[in-house]
Amino acid sequence: MFSNQYNAAAGSPYAQAYPPPTNPNPNPNPNTAASGTQPLQFYSAGPSHADFPGGRPSLDGHVTTGAMGGSTSFGGSIQPSGGWWSAFGTGGIEGEPPLLEELGINFSHIRAKSMTVLNPLRRIDEHIMDDADMAGPVLFYFAFATFLLISGSPQFGSIYGVALLGTASLYTLLNLMSESPIDAYRVASVLGYCLLPMVGVGAGSIVIALDGVIGYFLSVLSVIWCTYAASGIFVTVLRMSDQRLLVAYPVGLLYGCFGLLSVFRGGK
Repeated sequence: MFSNQYNAAAGSPYAQAYPPPTNPNPNPNPNTAASGTQPLQFYSAGPSHADFPGGRPSLDGHVTTGAMGGSTSFGGSIQPSGGWWSAFGTGGIEGEPPLLEELGINFSHIRAKSMTVLNPLRRIDEHIMDDADMAGPVLFYFAFATFLLISGSPQFGSIYGVALLGTASLYTLLNLMSESPIDAYRVASVLGYCLLPMVGVGAGSIVIALDGVIGYFLSVLSVIWCTYAASGIFVTVLRMSDQRLLVAYPVGLLYGCFGLLSVFRGGK
């Protein structure tokens, strides 16, 4: 009776609509499977971690898709590490200026302005201060104070104080005297670069004592040199050639203070 009921149920529309499940792969052995049932491979085969001592299994970091057509890879290149000078480069980034240029340090401009101060008799370019910087002036102020310190006269605070007061005073005077304004940054840059002859006197104080006739002569000569160079640059940039003496007077007073600091030993 049960077999007749089962046969009747098998011939019913319900049995035809829902056939019993069948095994799509009757062979359980994957080695003898058909070629069309290969498993998908999402990561490219890389070197085994067993080939490297102390290695561990990890993803290669390089994704490759080739089953769906086309290949897409994600990866990056690591720049080789260089010496300490590589910190001043751009690290291989295209279109990026060097680090020193971003900081406003240009050694070619520093050298050109220094040569203009050392040879004040040649013609001065009126665009020499278009690219004003403070790298050279800070270097010269620091070198001047360091030389005086080595000679036994620590004057760091006095030098920076006189430089700050003199820059503010000359900035005010030049803007009152000139028709074209000048900013304080360029005034400080010119005064700092023109201190270069005084830096030479400070270096000479290590070898010889400046509180004598030779020291007085060198100090006066450096004051005149610095004053002539700075006034020449100011009148050229501001187009005040008929007022050079008026410009040179306060500039000479400023460099005279630096000359006094180099002659007299304030550390004693």
